[in-house]
Amino acid sequence: MKLKNKINLYTSVLFIGLLIFMNITIYLLFKNLMVASEISATEQEFDNITAGVISSLGTVATDNLLRAYVPIDGKIQLVASDGKNLAMSVSPSEEKLSKQETAFYDKGVTKEITLDENHYYFYSLPVIWTDGSIANLQVTKSIETAYDQSETLRFILFAVTFVATIPIIVSSQLLGKLIMDPITALTKTMKEITKSGQFKRIPMNQQTKDELEQMGKSFNHMIDLLETIFTKQEQFVSNASHELRTPLTVIESYASLLKRRGIDKPEIFHEAVDAIHAEAVRMREMTEQLLLLAKPNEQWNLDFRSLSLTLITKATTKSFEQAYGREIALNVTEEVVVISDEQKLKQLLYIILENAVKYSEEIITVTIGKQNKEGFIRVSDKGIGIPEEDLPKIFDRFYRVDQARSRKYGGTGLGLSLAKEIANAIHATIEVESSLGVGTNVTIRLPLQ
Repeated sequence: MKLKNKINLYTSVLFIGLLIFMNITIYLLFKNLMVASEISATEQEFDNITAGVISSLGTVATDNLLRAYVPIDGKIQLVASDGKNLAMSVSPSEEKLSKQETAFYDKGVTKEITLDENHYYFYSLPVIWTDGSIANLQVTKSIETAYDQSETLRFILFAVTFVATIPIIVSSQLLGKLIMDPITALTKTMKEITKSGQFKRIPMNQQTKDELEQMGKSFNHMIDLLETIFTKQEQFVSNASHELRTPLTVIESYASLLKRRGIDKPEIFHEAVDAIHAEAVRMREMTEQLLLLAKPNEQWNLDFRSLSLTLITKATTKSFEQAYGREIALNVTEEVVVISDEQKLKQLLYIILENAVKYSEEIITVTIGKQNKEGFIRVSDKGIGIPEEDLPKIFDRFYRVDQARSRKYGGTGLGLSLAKEIANAIHATIEVESSLGVGTNVTIRLPLQ
């Protein structure tokens, strides 16, 4: 059975069952209340009749006395101790009560009886007869009105149950459709993805703000992540096969040279070893960068917190100066606290400083400050600069402004591309201003605390 049919069946059965249970409960409660109310009124009437009859016995003719106190829809009689009927009066509407069997009771009795499928309330009280003997004053009164009203209520509740079944079934179908439409769309989209091999998403036309919308958004987010991973893997395979070919060729060539002539000529040996080592280092750096670029930002385990931009920059520049032996001037205008990931921010700053050192021989200046509700780090060098037409492309993977010059200075062409990825992950922006032969300013902007 389909899930939609199950929802229709279960909800319909549940709500109809609840409706029937509620109506039965209402019927029984209402019936008991009406019968109890009728009996209470009847007992009150019996008390009045008993008091009137007892006070008038012996002073008024018995038949006249009983006719005076007979209930409108009942019977009154006097029964001797031997069970014989001494006197009786029956209302015209209840002539069948005259056929009721008589019995004598030693004590007071009240009970509900049924005669010809009609309901009556019976009352018997011992009294002293005119001759001094004990007799019973018995009164029987119809309480069929309460049962008739109960039957009317039962018919009404049955009709209400039957009529209410229709909107219950219709609403259960609408509920099933409401629940199943997003699931059907999800299933259809998954089948289309399987069939076509293309990444597709569920259209989110309505903002319901419920679990079904969350399911659709989660599915679309998962597809975005899968597409990103797939694209990055394709890029990784393409980039790796393209860029690793050259160093592998160089290593293979020098290895062959070593094999043929390296033993006899030390200068060739040292040249080949140096070249192989340099290419191996470059391959390792390139592989690490490619692997990092192939990983989605969601898997970088970022830890966002408040950071002092001054302390982070001082620690990074000091480490950089010791590693490269270059002087870096730090210009701090004010204390700046931002929200970011410490390790990724250091890595981003390190990439920018490495590029500045690589293409500039003079002192590098790093400035920290605030601007437009953002904190910024500006790295300025007086190096070779970048032509204006090349600025939009510098963040592309493996793009080099000057291929020959870039090979000379080293690098993989992935540094700025990786910097862009890191900046996006930590919600930072990178701005580059450069003039050929004058120098370059790279500004990293971060959200303030």
